[in-house]
Amino acid sequence: MTAEAARNSRDPAGGLAPGLYIVASPIGNLGDLSPRAAAILRAADLIACEDTRVTATLLRAAGSNRPMLRFDDHRSRALVPELVQRMASQAVALVSDAGTPLVSDPGHDLVRAARAAGIPVTTAPGPCAAIAALSIAGLPSDRFFFAGFLPSRAAARDAAIAALVAVPGTLIFHETAPRLAATLAALALHLGDRPAAIARELTKRHEEVVTGRLSELAARYAGAPPRGEIVLLVGPGEAGPSTDDEIDAALRRALGSMPPGRAAASVAAAFGRPRGPLYARALALATEAEGLPPDGKAA
Repeated sequence: MTAEAARNSRDPAGGLAPGLYIVASPIGNLGDLSPRAAAILRAADLIACEDTRVTATLLRAAGSNRPMLRFDDHRSRALVPELVQRMASQAVALVSDAGTPLVSDPGHDLVRAARAAGIPVTTAPGPCAAIAALSIAGLPSDRFFFAGFLPSRAAARDAAIAALVAVPGTLIFHETAPRLAATLAALALHLGDRPAAIARELTKRHEEVVTGRLSELAARYAGAPPRGEIVLLVGPGEAGPSTDDEIDAALRRALGSMPPGRAAASVAAAFGRPRGPLYARALALATEAEGLPPDGKAA
């Protein structure tokens, strides 16, 4: 039997065929659970989930009483061999606390191991906070990059942001309320004052989307973080003529977290400029910042 046939068939007892089922769950509104997802949750032999308390609510909504197994960041890797073994004869459904599994959630190792073992893997697609936010933010959606959560430490966060300068599309992040203002300020510093959107509590009663420039949003939320789950979106760099002062400002931001060569390449891609002259300018700015004479050698 082919993998496709196995995915679409049922076992003799009337349940799901053995394998791994990736099931998207609502990000807030339980009405977004698809009929197919609910059917899988009712028929699976086992539900692997991040938090059994959260998933218990989902299973009640789906009319399911199937057994659950906690599969979170702390336990996922250790449980992979056991789950792959069970999938040989059982249907295992993987769900996250909200949205599509594997999007900022554990599960990559399980899918890879299942495929390596020849286990059929199929998806019941549905809600995804990043895509839901993109659809209503009013930012360009033809190209986008999902960056998940930025690092918590400032230096690592700034380096991660600097690496995204040249991405030619809307950037999508997950962020926590207490870190939001600092992240917005860091994004404005390293990317420039781009248009952005804060999507909060998507599909819930208090759903809200706030748009503005990064600096405006940073000021809005400084000292007054919003409540709830947050998706942060940043529009692509705006094309157009750039002054030498703007180029220098971008180089200085990049030099704060990367060497001159990488800084020049990043800014060149962002502004559509040749790298060579920008590398020379980056070296000059780095020398200037270190207080050395123009030849770069200490007196």
